[in-house]
Amino acid sequence: MNRLTITVVLGLLALGCTQLSIRQPNCDSPEAEEAAFAAQDYLNGQHSHGYKYALNRIEDIKVLTKLDADDTYVVEVDLLETDCHALDPTPVANCTVRPKALTAVEGDCDVVLKRVGGVMTVTAFKCKTEESTEDLCLGCPMLLPLNDTTALNFVHTSLATFNNNTVNTTYTLLEVGRMSRQIVSGGPRYLAEYVIAEANCTNNVCMPLNDVMANRGICTAKGLEAAHTVDCKMFSIMVPPQDANSTGVSHVFPRVHVHTQNMTRKHGLRHHKLTSLYDPHVTGLLSAESASESSEVVSVATPTVLNATSSDTSSASVSAEVPLAVVKRDVPAAPATVTDPVLLIPPCPGRHRFF
Repeated sequence: MNRLTITVVLGLLALGCTQLSIRQPNCDSPEAEEAAFAAQDYLNGQHSHGYKYALNRIEDIKVLTKLDADDTYVVEVDLLETDCHALDPTPVANCTVRPKALTAVEGDCDVVLKRVGGVMTVTAFKCKTEESTEDLCLGCPMLLPLNDTTALNFVHTSLATFNNNTVNTTYTLLEVGRMSRQIVSGGPRYLAEYVIAEANCTNNVCMPLNDVMANRGICTAKGLEAAHTVDCKMFSIMVPPQDANSTGVSHVFPRVHVHTQNMTRKHGLRHHKLTSLYDPHVTGLLSAESASESSEVVSVATPTVLNATSSDTSSASVSAEVPLAVVKRDVPAAPATVTDPVLLIPPCPGRHRFF
């Protein structure tokens, strides 16, 4: 074999060693679910507005492997809005997904992750959020814009009712989560959800306490402006514990949007949205499905460690700072490989967890 032939063979071998291999696990496999739940937790961790989202279905997953490089996961997930607000410390696994009849809100996200040292790390994502128009019934409550004047009057009236029945503490409005109207005999019936916080009031002007220990709550008000009920579930903001091996990274207290009379045009939307984009141009791995949805790109910030069982950005604003998140999970042993062609299950999409 002459020198040129040897050189060509060695070059081809080198090229083969550096080529990218792509595999597609089953969408319901433990490996796929690990990546999908890591994506869910990360996306929920970006929100200080709106509600937490729960994984509904893994639409697609690909694993890109390159010699001497970390595995890269490209996963497409379908998420559904729950009734837990983003500030509520309740784990998303314990939150209730909203039924279609109450106008379900869906999030469709492409997420890129890397496994570094056994830890899933999100490097990019792209999301679009929209209402499900299926199974809406005649006479069911219909979502209203978040700046609907009449519904906002109902919110303030119901909050005054709650404050009148509260001793030694006054609460103020932080954010309207949802407002619906149902046409019934006797006039329109309203259903509103909103976030409140302990307030410091001077001359009838109330400002929320900027204190981690201040109580917050999610209130649900139903009925007419003159005759209604209001129930508030109170909770405290849970600041993630400092990791023993961290380098002193400080946790930023989540900000909330305080509604005022001068609300922006974006509040004409009827629900809060997931953050649209995060470094989508760095990898080139994200699909072009929602490329026209938004041109806003979120900047990279200090890494933050999230708990696997932990928990959104509103339609009004996109966070200017999104932390890189790593999620630690124990991966169950992979099931035995099915060899009978008759029993082979299509790898994707996966099962629906809700609808």
